Amino acid sequence: MNIPFTPLSVAERKTYLRRLALELELAESSICAALAQDFKKPTFEAVLTETQYVKSALKDLLCNLNSWTKPKWVWPSLLNFPSVDYLIKEPYGAVLVISPWNYPFQLALCPAIAAFAAGNRVTVKPSEHTPATSIILAELIGRVFPKEWIQVIPGDATVAQQLILQRWDYIFFTGSLAVGKIVAQAAAQHLTPTTLELGGKNPCIVHHSAEIPLTAKRIVWGKFINAGQTCIAPDYVLVDHKIKAQFIQALQNEIKKAYGSNPELSPDYTRIVNAAHFNRLMGLLENQKIIFGGNVNAADRYLSPTLVEEPEYTSPLMQEEIFGPILPILSYQSESEIASIIARYEKPLALYVFATDHKFSQQMTTQFSFGGGCINDTVSQFNNKRLPFGGVGHSGYGAYHGKYSVAIFMHHKSIVHKSNWLDLPLRYAPYKNKLVWVQKLLRWL
Repeated sequence: MNIPFTPLSVAERKTYLRRLALELELAESSICAALAQDFKKPTFEAVLTETQYVKSALKDLLCNLNSWTKPKWVWPSLLNFPSVDYLIKEPYGAVLVISPWNYPFQLALCPAIAAFAAGNRVTVKPSEHTPATSIILAELIGRVFPKEWIQVIPGDATVAQQLILQRWDYIFFTGSLAVGKIVAQAAAQHLTPTTLELGGKNPCIVHHSAEIPLTAKRIVWGKFINAGQTCIAPDYVLVDHKIKAQFIQALQNEIKKAYGSNPELSPDYTRIVNAAHFNRLMGLLENQKIIFGGNVNAADRYLSPTLVEEPEYTSPLMQEEIFGPILPILSYQSESEIASIIARYEKPLALYVFATDHKFSQQMTTQFSFGGGCINDTVSQFNNKRLPFGGVGHSGYGAYHGKYSVAIFMHHKSIVHKSNWLDLPLRYAPYKNKLVWVQKLLRWL
C-alpha cells in the first residue's frame, strides 16, 4: 500500500515541541515522584538520566530541526550532466515506539519526539512494569499532542504483541534480545524497517596501568546507578591479576563512599523494578563466591551492590546479561586471555577499558566489535548527542541521538533533476563507435 501522507510543517512540529518543553517543566516534580513510586529512583538520577535528558533533546530539536529536515544537495555525476542532484528527507509515516522499564520516561519520549519531529505519526507503547511513569507519560503527551500525531497505548505484553502484528512504516524497540527477536520477526512480515536497541554482556577491562582509585570510582558509578538496570552498564570486569586485590579493595571503598555502610538506608540507591526481576537476580547469585554485598530485602526488592569473584563461565551469571547490581570480577594474565573471554559472548552494546597505557587502550577499542564505549570511564558515551548510540550484532542495529535521531525516522529520497538545455547523445542507441568514448569518459569519474 502506498497511501499519500501529508506531514505537519516543520513550523507546526516545532510549535508542539515548544508546548511539550513547557509542560515538561511544570510536570518535572510529578515525573520524579512517579519514578520514585515505581522503583525508588532517586530524584538526582531521575533528573539527570530522565527529565533533563529529554529537555536537552527537545532543545536540540528546536535549534536544528530546520537544517536536519531540509533537502540536501549533493555533487552531481558527470554522467548526468547537466543536472542538479539532491536528497529529499521524508517521514516514513506511522511509527511504533516500544519502550523499556529501566529508564521509562527518557527511553519512551526521546525516540517518540524524534519520530514526530521527523514528521511521522507516533504510537508509544510504554512498559507495564513502571505503571506510575506510564500514566504520567500518557497524561503529558495527551496535554500536548493530538492523538492522530502522538498517542500512548498502555498495557501488558499482550498489547505489545497485538501492536507489532499490525502494519507500521517503522518500529523502534528498546529492550531485551529475546523480545527484540520477536519484534524483528513480526516486522519482517511487512518488510518494516526497525531500530533495535538491545544490550549484552558489556566487558570492562582494567589494565595494570590504570589509576586504581579513580577507575574503581567510575566503575562503581556506571555499574550501580539505577541499581545496575542499565543496558550499557559494565556487566563484568576483567582485571589484570597483578592488581586484582588492590582493585577489589578500591571497589569496596567506593561503594561505601557512594551508598554508605548500609546501602538499604541510602536515599541514592534504586530498587529492582519488580519481584520477577528480583528473583531472577537471586537465581544468578546461587553458588557464587560473594566477596562483598549480597544483602537483600525481598519485600522492598532491595539487593545491595554485590561483588562476585571469579564466577564460572558456564554459570547463569556469566551466560546472560545481568541487568542488576551484581558485578563479577575475573582476572586475566595476558591479552590473549582477554580476547578468549570476550569471544565467548555476542557483540556487546558497550565496552570499557581503563588504562594509562595508550597503546593498550587503543588496541582494546579496535580489536573488538561493540556498539560504543569509553576509555577511562563508563556509560558516558550515552551523554554526547553528537555520538550515534546503538548496537551491533546481537546488541541491536540502528543508531540515534542528536541529528541521528531524526535521520533514522526519515527516508532519504534521491532525486536527479536533469536540465533540458543540453542532451548528450552518447548514451543513446545506436551504440556504434561509442564504447571507446564511454570508456575514456569513465576513467575520469
